[in-house]
Amino acid sequence: MNKQELVASVAEKAKLSKKDAEQAVNAVVESIKGALSAKDKVSLVGFGTFEVRARNARKAKNPRTGEEIEIPAGNVPAFRPGKELKDSVE
Repeated sequence: MNKQELVASVAEKAKLSKKDAEQAVNAVVESIKGALSAKDKVSLVGFGTFEVRARNARKAKNPRTGEEIEIPAGNVPAFRPGKELKDSVE
């Protein structure tokens, strides 16, 4: 499912226009991004948790040249699914 299909689904289920549904989807995505950039967690009970995880620096090899390179430490977004979501997929 891509974003337009998600917007159409939200519009249908919430009985909204596609324009309003798109604004709602965009607002949710922007809110999650804002919280993650502030290093906050976003927990949606039954769905899952969005969080920021620290990734350590590491060494890797360039597959083209075989040269070893250093990948710096950084923060990455992560998602941990909730029990309801896990159960619905099985």
